[in-house]
Amino acid sequence: MVRIIVMVFMLVGGTATSQLPEFSQQYRQRLGGTIDALEQILADFRRDAAAYGLSVPEAIARQKASDDPFIRARGDSMQTADVRLSRLRQQQERLETAGPLERLVVFAQGFDRQLAQATAEDYEPAVPVTFAGLFSACIGALAGYLVVSFFIGLIRLGRRRKPARG
Repeated sequence: MVRIIVMVFMLVGGTATSQLPEFSQQYRQRLGGTIDALEQILADFRRDAAAYGLSVPEAIARQKASDDPFIRARGDSMQTADVRLSRLRQQQERLETAGPLERLVVFAQGFDRQLAQATAEDYEPAVPVTFAGLFSACIGALAGYLVVSFFIGLIRLGRRRKPARG
């Protein structure tokens, strides 16, 4: 019975973690699309600002100083979009130069919460046929094994400490 439990935990852990490279790949695809969309929004904003002789920071400052709450909110939105675009570009650069396993670390260190949530909502699992997928599966299987072994060890330790009834 113990072996079956160990195998189940190893299968579940391996299956779950084998999906990390695929999730990361689908995230990278969305990352490119999000960057393209933000670049278009900011290009339009730059063009509008230039038409009035303003730089992007000056245009945002003007919006944020407006008496109109809607215009102030748009200034905040443009500033947020500009900062997010910069952060996403940096992440995309790091992901492009990273190896397959390093991409998982780069993703974990600085994923965009909105983008990761959107990726999760549309995520389609895939069979891990890459080295990174197989490595991730092995790590998950090992983690499952260790978790079950730890709890089995605790149970056995508890049984040994119970005083014998006479």
